[in-house]
Amino acid sequence: QVRLVESGGGLVQAGGSLRLSCAALGIILRIDAMGWYRQAPGKQRELVAVISSGDSTQYADSVKGRFTISRDNAKLTVYLQMNSLKPEDTAVYYCNADSLGVASWGQGTQVTVSS
Repeated sequence: QVRLVESGGGLVQAGGSLRLSCAALGIILRIDAMGWYRQAPGKQRELVAVISSGDSTQYADSVKGRFTISRDNAKLTVYLQMNSLKPEDTAVYYCNADSLGVASWGQGTQVTVSS
């Protein structure tokens, strides 16, 4: 299993921006898809964005045009640039990585958007 360490969460006003980072640590042979999920209080965890090893991306409808996922394969890091943030984006954001068919999760980072 891959160890994932997230950073970049925090408190921001509506309309603001944040950039999340997630680094994969350890002895890693290969990482395939990487992605970001989020879970708001009282709600199920949902997919925000995912990026394949070939840089194909997929986004939840609610974040299209506002969020951008990217990855640096040399650094084994995935990023989530979040612009035009809304109060409904408030959640704990989790990084996910698929390595040789095994999924790993980060510990989560809190994003709070005030109105």
